[in-house]
Amino acid sequence: MKYMLLIYGNTDTWDALHAAGIEQVLDQHRVLAEELKANGEYVDGIGLTTASARVVRVNDGIPAVTDGPFTEAKEVLAGYYLVECSLERATEIAARLPEAPYSPIEIRALTDPMED
Repeated sequence: MKYMLLIYGNTDTWDALHAAGIEQVLDQHRVLAEELKANGEYVDGIGLTTASARVVRVNDGIPAVTDGPFTEAKEVLAGYYLVECSLERATEIAARLPEAPYSPIEIRALTDPMED
């Protein structure tokens, strides 16, 4: 099964990660990604930026665009991993993400619209 691990964060998260040493945090991601690749579990993953982010809503057929990634949430989506493994293993991986002590990591199963 494929699972997406959605990494959320806010200003407090980023401050804590920078205080811990952002290079160390990035190294943790590199090590984890290499391990997942070696195990055949890694499908995709990347960090996301808030630069040039927009929210689009369509009301009565008219799009309304707002600058920023803010959909009235306390945390914003900061990145993701897409893995192919069991739910238990996805949970283990999520707990190892350096952001996990500071912000939620959401695990979501992918659906296949081509399947019945």
